[in-house]
Amino acid sequence: QVQLVESGGGLVQAGGSLKLSCAASGSIFKINAMGWYRQAPGKQRELVAVITSAGRTNVADSVKGRFTISRDNAKNTVYLQMTSLKPEDTAVYYCNAHLVRLLMSGTTEAWGQGTQVTVSS
Repeated sequence: QVQLVESGGGLVQAGGSLKLSCAASGSIFKINAMGWYRQAPGKQRELVAVITSAGRTNVADSVKGRFTISRDNAKNTVYLQMTSLKPEDTAVYYCNAHLVRLLMSGTTEAWGQGTQVTVSS
């Protein structure tokens, strides 16, 4: 089994900052890409940012320059530093990982349970 546990969400005023963390645990051999997605009420889940095991990143245009994704491979943890937050950033943020499980071939995808981020105006 693999678990992704997010933390760091909450309520913040517009212009404020939050840092999300997501730790992966369980029968993991290797984690390839890790990323963050978000889903606002009535909208589809969308990619926020993704980072490869080598540290290459891809960030959505809507958050570019405000959000930074990073990871600690030794801790199987990915972070999302969010600054200059806007009310439209309000959503449930989900952690995602593409990984290879111990004693299994191929890549599998895992999701966290989500953490709420609310930005007040």
